[in-house]
Amino acid sequence: MKPQSADFLRYAGRIINSAQARTLVLTGNIHDLFPLNCGDRTDYVPLTTMMTESWQSSNRIIIVYELNGPIRFLKSSERDLMRDAWLTWRTGSDANTLAIRSMLATAKVRAELETMQKTFDSNLLAAVGNPTVALELLRQLCLCSRSSIAGNPILTRNLIVFIEGADLLVPEGEISRLSDADRHRIAICQDWFSDPGFMNGEDAVVMTAESMSLINSRIARLPHVVEVPIGAPDAQQRHQFITWFNAQQPEDRKVQSWGSQIELARFAAGLSIHALMQMLKGAAYENRALTQADVIDQVQTYIQSQLGEDIVEFSKPVHSLKDVIGFSGLKKFLKKELIPRCRSTGADAISGAAVCGPIGGGKTFIFEAVAGELDMIVLVLKNIRSQWFGQTDVILERLRRVLDALAKVLIFVDEADTQFGGVGPETHDTERRLTGKIQAMMSDTRMRGRVIWLLMTARIHRLSPDIRRPGRVGDLIIPVLDPEGDDRVEFIRWMLKPVFKGILSDDILEEVSQMTRDFSAASFASIRSELKAHLSTRKKSLDFDEIREIINDHLSPAISETRRYQTLQALLNCTRRSLLPGGDVTPERRLEWERDLRDLERKGIH
Repeated sequence: MKPQSADFLRYAGRIINSAQARTLVLTGNIHDLFPLNCGDRTDYVPLTTMMTESWQSSNRIIIVYELNGPIRFLKSSERDLMRDAWLTWRTGSDANTLAIRSMLATAKVRAELETMQKTFDSNLLAAVGNPTVALELLRQLCLCSRSSIAGNPILTRNLIVFIEGADLLVPEGEISRLSDADRHRIAICQDWFSDPGFMNGEDAVVMTAESMSLINSRIARLPHVVEVPIGAPDAQQRHQFITWFNAQQPEDRKVQSWGSQIELARFAAGLSIHALMQMLKGAAYENRALTQADVIDQVQTYIQSQLGEDIVEFSKPVHSLKDVIGFSGLKKFLKKELIPRCRSTGADAISGAAVCGPIGGGKTFIFEAVAGELDMIVLVLKNIRSQWFGQTDVILERLRRVLDALAKVLIFVDEADTQFGGVGPETHDTERRLTGKIQAMMSDTRMRGRVIWLLMTARIHRLSPDIRRPGRVGDLIIPVLDPEGDDRVEFIRWMLKPVFKGILSDDILEEVSQMTRDFSAASFASIRSELKAHLSTRKKSLDFDEIREIINDHLSPAISETRRYQTLQALLNCTRRSLLPGGDVTPERRLEWERDLRDLERKGIH
């Protein structure tokens, strides 16, 4: 099976051949390896090599500029053609005329012609380590390419200029804060790409950058500069690479795994070809079979290296819903509706859910248990905002590439109201873009059934209304409320079980219930921990008088009104009647909640 050419290559070729644009920016997975078919042989090479080799033809001259290298031509004959055209352009005479002049001229004139020829070579050398000179020279080569003398074109071939690291050459940032050299290069590119002669000509410029957000907006926003995104390899491309890699290995070094190569490619979702090659080389060198755990560890390591450990982490919940105390109605709902819809890949799949309720209610613990039940990759977003200019957009684009590559993933966002901002006019541009792109990902039908968003917040009202609408997490907003009734009794039994060996009579349960009437799930857990600490010092069970003394000594922090406000917001934003206290709630009851909410707001509680 011969690896297929990438779709982005055909897309870029169509843009140039149809003259839609003369400047392309390749973004995304630009540092990976790509298949290059050379007759009966296939190799995996860097992006620039693959593109320049694939686009070679008799009517093109391909020029490559790398930031730390020279301006180079793929063939020395093409370099000579360009030098002759350059000399013709500078002198106003074609190559044959120059040759005759050179033979007939005096020694002084011949010396001048030789000097002009050397000037071309010296210009190429001067561009090494000097990107400003390099860009200006490349611009002039394009001017030379489309010039003519007496109606005859100086150069009969078209130029395709590949420029690597465009984000380093013309970086994003406020123009007043950039260096003189950066501003000079931006001006060169702006003049070059906006020149009507260039736009209507046959030459083309192809630049690479991980993200358009890293390229100065004066260049990136030009209407005739077109982005060509390069996605992460899909399952078929990974399978093709695994097949190719094994074919290169001797019989005693072929990579073995727990399953087929197709299954290995499926589990390697999220890896680039580079990372996949690294894993396969390690297994081949050690002559060991790959396990599912090996592949999952490699995927997690690679994704964290791409996004940053301070931005994302992989969660491996060790508890499930059977470890959750109380919340009987909520657990029934989760098992019956949420978990099946999260597992589904069909039309009934859910794009996400928001989980709200007062602080200390147990939201994170309960839904970590849900993640454990689902048995899928769980990505925890921690901080996707960056202090560096343009980096937030880059992080989001990296996240999008990762999500596109993964087969099934749960995105877990704790304190979602602080992660995502608003989209109003008073909101900072970066925050608006962040929220807008997250919203677009949530409602993207291509991700439905593959990516589930789980947003946790005690302040559901601070999430953007656009995020809370149906089609995003607004399909399901789940309140997690303080335990009541039988759930409350279950919490009391759980709290006392490690330390009290007597019989929990109805009178004891009622008394403890009165002492803990304002307790949240976190409060019960805190008292349980304190009781166990007293038990460890005494080495014996506690009697009820001691337990009563410890509980009565406990004072709840002065956050009751804040928790009440958050509870009311959770009740009013809930999207399922069956999850509300008492089941069906009347309109009058909802109006009462709204009045209570306004009363708290008048007190300054938000």
